[in-house]
Amino acid sequence: MELGSHLATKLEPFVLMSKSAKGAAAAKLVLDAISAPGVYFFAELLDSPNVKELTISEQYRAHHALLEVFTYKTYQDYLQYKVALPELSSVQTTKLKHLSLLSYAVQQRVIPYSFLQTNLDIPTIRQLEDLIIDAIYLDIIRGKLDQKEQQFEVEYTIGRDVPPEAITDILASLENWSSTTATLLQALDSRLVSLAEHNATKAREDAEHEETLNSALKEVADRLREKQNANKRSAGGAAGRKDLRDEDWMDVDEPGGSEASRSKNRKYVVAPFSMNRLKRLKAY
Repeated sequence: MELGSHLATKLEPFVLMSKSAKGAAAAKLVLDAISAPGVYFFAELLDSPNVKELTISEQYRAHHALLEVFTYKTYQDYLQYKVALPELSSVQTTKLKHLSLLSYAVQQRVIPYSFLQTNLDIPTIRQLEDLIIDAIYLDIIRGKLDQKEQQFEVEYTIGRDVPPEAITDILASLENWSSTTATLLQALDSRLVSLAEHNATKAREDAEHEETLNSALKEVADRLREKQNANKRSAGGAAGRKDLRDEDWMDVDEPGGSEASRSKNRKYVVAPFSMNRLKRLKAY
């Protein structure tokens, strides 16, 4: 559950009652609202017609001003105008200090204890830490108490109502944020396009390199295969020349002359004979 999400509807009963409350009833409704557990947003009640009418009443004008303090301001603002405002109960004082803590947490993420003690008018660190712990349990702020460094580290906080005069500044801040975000997104888009082009170029280069490599490997493989085949043919030829059997040796009579002379001139010839050559030799 989002921090403080269950607090959004806590003011509704008071807004409904304000439609029929006038004068003293409206003033009492203000005091009840700022005392009610879980009520931390008051702008809607402040803007209700019957509560606005308190500003024209001399007797109850201060109640409207007190509601403004709880809606937009801090405990220091209350102390500044304390004389002209209704006195706070202990419950109301604690709530206003909690609201003030929320305002400080929005302004800075690390808040020194000394700053909080001064602005919340809390004399001891123990009392200050108890106040912060109560706010954490109320689910209006999250953070870490750093006793060693004497500071409160804010992690998350609910917001507060915004005064009308601050809306212009908020809109300007939002416009500036929007412009900065648009510039950042444009830069990111350009970077993504550049990366996509780089990746496409690299993929193309990798494909060309792989094709060249495969072609070179195929050429080398073909050459090796041709060399191996040539070696096999050469080895086969040499083996054929050496593999001569006894019947390949034949007596050849020289042509012409007498029987004695032919016998005398008989020679041994070694050759691998084909059938045609053998026929020619027998013809002598």
